[in-house]
Amino acid sequence: MIDTLTYYLKFPFVQYAIIVGVLIALCSSLLGVTLVLKRFSFIGDGLSHVAFGAMAIASIVNVSFGESSKSSGQNDMLIVLPITIISAILLLWTGQNTKIKGDAAIAMISVGALAIGYLLMNIFSTSTNLSGDVCSTLFGSTSILTLKSSEVWLCIVLSIVVVLAFIYFYNKIFAVTFDESFAKAVGTKANAYNLIIAVIIAVIIVLAMNLVGSLLVTALIIFPALSAMRVFKSFLSVTVCAAIFSIICALLGIFLSIIYGTPVGSTIVAVDMAGFFVFSIVGKVGGKA
Repeated sequence: MIDTLTYYLKFPFVQYAIIVGVLIALCSSLLGVTLVLKRFSFIGDGLSHVAFGAMAIASIVNVSFGESSKSSGQNDMLIVLPITIISAILLLWTGQNTKIKGDAAIAMISVGALAIGYLLMNIFSTSTNLSGDVCSTLFGSTSILTLKSSEVWLCIVLSIVVVLAFIYFYNKIFAVTFDESFAKAVGTKANAYNLIIAVIIAVIIVLAMNLVGSLLVTALIIFPALSAMRVFKSFLSVTVCAAIFSIICALLGIFLSIIYGTPVGSTIVAVDMAGFFVFSIVGKVGGKA
């Protein structure tokens, strides 16, 4: 196993996968705690479906304008990221609308985007393996192992922006997470910070699609937070533990998928699930720190 792993680690595409995997795991875990505590867990699932629909639109645009495969990845990001951010803002706005509750808005937008995305891929498809393309987009079976250096650098830049934004707005995010009404009463612009959280989540969703696919993104966000909450109590300790947990699980998932030839995204989520059960047992036996 060690020899096999050492052999594959020499290849650039494996090194790219590890770098991107660690960065995405870190970013997704930071906001996961906030989403769980604010009961916004399903916003990740909704935005991932939106990103799938945006990915279908991006592929159609690339085909229509005859873009080369070398530049299609960057063009996909330029289309998918703005659409997902706009959808995050719409989800936040409709969630505050008394006529359409938050969960109903997420279900409506996510299912609609998923259906339209698959419909467009069928109508405008030029691929001979449509099922394989859809499977790769939904479950991230191969995309993380086909990254280009430019996509890796883009992921690095966006990850740095996400981490710095979380650190800079940490106190405000903490305030609107635990008591939004009190935060508004003391003059905090809670709606503005909720908007910042939604935009950051949209960026994380788009990045994470390359790692685990659109259907498994929610697991990457939620499992580290839930696992850390089994053992720790304070917001800071839960956030730090979730970040470490997520990075370790991502690395283990990538290494296991390389050794045993399993899908990367599904393997990472399986490791996250196993880690959650371990932390649940530790929390029950040893109590919370």
